[in-house]
Amino acid sequence: MKERLFYLGIGLFFTHELDAMTNHEWRVLPLTSWLGDDMGRLVFVAAHVPLFTILVALMASLNSLVRNRTRVWLSAFLVLHSMLHAGFVMHDKYEFSSFLSNVLIYGAAMCGLLYLLLHRRERGESV
Repeated sequence: MKERLFYLGIGLFFTHELDAMTNHEWRVLPLTSWLGDDMGRLVFVAAHVPLFTILVALMASLNSLVRNRTRVWLSAFLVLHSMLHAGFVMHDKYEFSSFLSNVLIYGAAMCGLLYLLLHRRERGESV
């Protein structure tokens, strides 16, 4: 169950990144907001190639310690990522207002949070 939640969360997050293209996310991000649309889109997309390459490699690592730590950190990131989106809602160029966008963002966060709670329970840590 825990692993399925993790993969669903990552699937929602990766799909959110597709949705981010239609919602011009680079216009809101501090590192790319000052760029014009063509350059912002190029930088946004190009930056995701090495980022996703590294994430997928870590998630698929043959080293179980690396793989498990990656799952924990990425699950925590899914929660933090949703908080960042909640913080940007009032930004004048924020476009993630559709039902689909919100399901992808906050669904990923819920999966991440549930994963972390189940992980803690398995380790015998209090929640």
